[in-house]
Amino acid sequence: MKVLKFGGTSVANPENINKVKSIVASLNDPKVAVVVSAFGGLTDLLLQTSQLASKQDQSYKKGLEEIEARHLSAIKELLPVQSQSSVLSQVKSDLNVLETLLEGCYLIGELTPKLSDKIVSYGELLSSFIISEFFRFQGLDAQFKDSRELIITDEQYGKANVDFDKTNAKCQAYFSSINHRITVLPGFVSSSRMGNSTTLGRGGSDYTAAIIAAAQQAEILEIWTDVSGMYTANPRLVKQAKCVSHISYEEAMELSHFGAKVLYPPTIQPVLSKEIPIAIKNTFDPENPGTLITKNHNGNGKTVRGISHVGNISLLSLEGPGMVGIPGISKRFFETLSLKNISIVLITQASSEHSICVGIADDDADAAAYAVNETFAYEISSKKIKPILVEKDLTIIALVGDNMKSHQGLSGKMFSTLGKNNVNIRAIAQGASERNISAVIKKDDVKKALNSLHETFFEENTKQLNLFVMGVGNVGAKFLDQIRQQKKYLKDELKLNVRVVGISNSRTMAFDENGIALKDWESVLAEGQPADRNAFFNQVKSLNFRNSVFVDNTASSDVAKSYADYLRNSISVVTCNKIACSSDYDFYKELKQLAKQYNAPFLFETNVGAGLPIIDTLKHLIASGDKVRKIQAVLSGSLNFVFNTFNDSVTFHDVVKQAQEQGYTEPDPTIDLSGVDVMRKILILARESGHQLNIEDIENISFLPKESLETNSNDAFFESLKKYESDFQKLYKDAADADSKLKYVAQFEDGKAKVGLQKIPRGHDFYNLEGSDNIVLFFTERYPNQPLIIKGAGAGADVTASGIFADIIRIGNF
Repeated sequence: MKVLKFGGTSVANPENINKVKSIVASLNDPKVAVVVSAFGGLTDLLLQTSQLASKQDQSYKKGLEEIEARHLSAIKELLPVQSQSSVLSQVKSDLNVLETLLEGCYLIGELTPKLSDKIVSYGELLSSFIISEFFRFQGLDAQFKDSRELIITDEQYGKANVDFDKTNAKCQAYFSSINHRITVLPGFVSSSRMGNSTTLGRGGSDYTAAIIAAAQQAEILEIWTDVSGMYTANPRLVKQAKCVSHISYEEAMELSHFGAKVLYPPTIQPVLSKEIPIAIKNTFDPENPGTLITKNHNGNGKTVRGISHVGNISLLSLEGPGMVGIPGISKRFFETLSLKNISIVLITQASSEHSICVGIADDDADAAAYAVNETFAYEISSKKIKPILVEKDLTIIALVGDNMKSHQGLSGKMFSTLGKNNVNIRAIAQGASERNISAVIKKDDVKKALNSLHETFFEENTKQLNLFVMGVGNVGAKFLDQIRQQKKYLKDELKLNVRVVGISNSRTMAFDENGIALKDWESVLAEGQPADRNAFFNQVKSLNFRNSVFVDNTASSDVAKSYADYLRNSISVVTCNKIACSSDYDFYKELKQLAKQYNAPFLFETNVGAGLPIIDTLKHLIASGDKVRKIQAVLSGSLNFVFNTFNDSVTFHDVVKQAQEQGYTEPDPTIDLSGVDVMRKILILARESGHQLNIEDIENISFLPKESLETNSNDAFFESLKKYESDFQKLYKDAADADSKLKYVAQFEDGKAKVGLQKIPRGHDFYNLEGSDNIVLFFTERYPNQPLIIKGAGAGADVTASGIFADIIRIGNF
């Protein structure tokens, strides 16, 4: 069985109906279902007429006269005089009922959804009956069947929900019992379980055809319209748009959802599970192949299959400080809209939780704003949340394609194109399927946006980065998680395809040439081969991937010694391991030279200040010709955390233990507390400033007892801290008595560096440094008196991982 649906333009007038007859007559199928829409423009006319009647405006009668005239005229043109009588009689009877319904609407001054469904159903009921009679006159073996007798729904008027069990049973029973080859049915209309007329929503004729096709396991569902298939963009707005010959169900759903009017979005659902093909054909060019919609079509590797849009959109923005960290805000927001039967087209929320933005139909905007303001009246009155912000007259544009999820940079290209063409983007969203990217723009910019995007798309140029990660402890695990979370962003916004090809810890290592699935990296690593640093390097070298990056998240001196081997093979190095850059000056210099020689970046931003842009800022100062005169800094997040937390009500031992457990210290906390870690950091800054120093050149004024410094295990170290608790308490008391705070300070001036614990008086830049934050003061020729200050979180796995991530992005942008 074949199911054909003809839209309003296809049956707009007798001339077009003759074209429909020719298409149907050319079929050789034993059974054909033909679903037709109302005559073109009739549904809108019925709605307008009923609205006028409900407002007790007598001009509704003119609308009724026009409705009657169009149908009677069609009958007289399509049928000879001798065949018109019975058809005219039936149509006039139906028009009389319609007149009664409109008169009732006028008298009560109200148009209920139930009454509206009854009125608008006459468009399809009349057109399908007239067309079926025309087919019969033309010699086709056709009969009329009222879809309300087959499609059963709930009582949700305006857009009823189909009871598929009952509907399928009725369809199967009917079509198995008939002898006529062609059945003509009205689209859009249905009936409730109680027998009341219902409708399937605007565009519901497509849905009617799909329901029947699915119930009958049809060979194909053909949607006949006035264009030759689904286009790369709206051909009425984009002259260069081309027909897409073959797409998947999912792509078609996305395109239809975002305004491709040749297909009503719910149409695909009934046929999807049955894998029934859908053909989009042109009534006025029937030989054109149009578009075929089937399962899993890869589009010949093309990424963006279409650019679509949906207009008359409003943005509702709910924002305010009272939303941050408060559970249930989103629930209340969406629940309010749901209770008002308001459909949400687009959702976007800031990661800060400070705002939620949704796109809805313009017609619903005022009602939605009133309802949401009522729901959050208390929060609004207490200034926790702002009154809802409504922006109208907007349009959503969307890029759609199944293959978008496996390509990178599309969002960046999309937004760049729009920006260059001065199209402002109000909101952005992307489905979890990664099958569409949507942006909200002003409706006045639609044509410009569609045309500029159409010129840009259907090819892409992305850069692939292949990462080999050694060390997946606290920092490494966070780093992998951040890559996983940001993978889509990197692809869409930065044109970077970041893959983790190899990972290793101290026990095992694993590789996957196609990229390790980061959601499963732990299990992949657990099943890997025994770890071997040399074997790891040899594997990276043998794979010989372009844009390879070795990422060192360890604190191992042996791993640091291998950097030169990677750089010599044009493999970039990103590291949070400070050993290489603070080791012998000649080795540090060699690594820098190798990076230049082999065009392989060597980046170590996290060596100082974790994720803070300290080294990067210093590099820019030097590159621009500035000269460093002095550096003063609190560079140990762990020590700053310790001395900010330590007081006379808590032991020094407990504070240090807490710092270790929260990842603020190195695995061996003596590296931090002895000052060695700070020495390394100020040494790196001195070297990056252009000075030739080694670690031995730095003066270290330690606050730890000698016994603590000489311990050979973490357990022994922590025991020693307990022993000298009174000494630590004295340090705290002396500082407190002087209205000062203890800070471990590093300083570089006149070619000399030193580190040590200092009492910082109130008013100093270091005094209010909280938590594990770092601060660096750069006194340079350009900043001689008021230093350039960089301040922020300087320790912790998350921020260190983000610093490594930032270095990866820098490499991607080289």
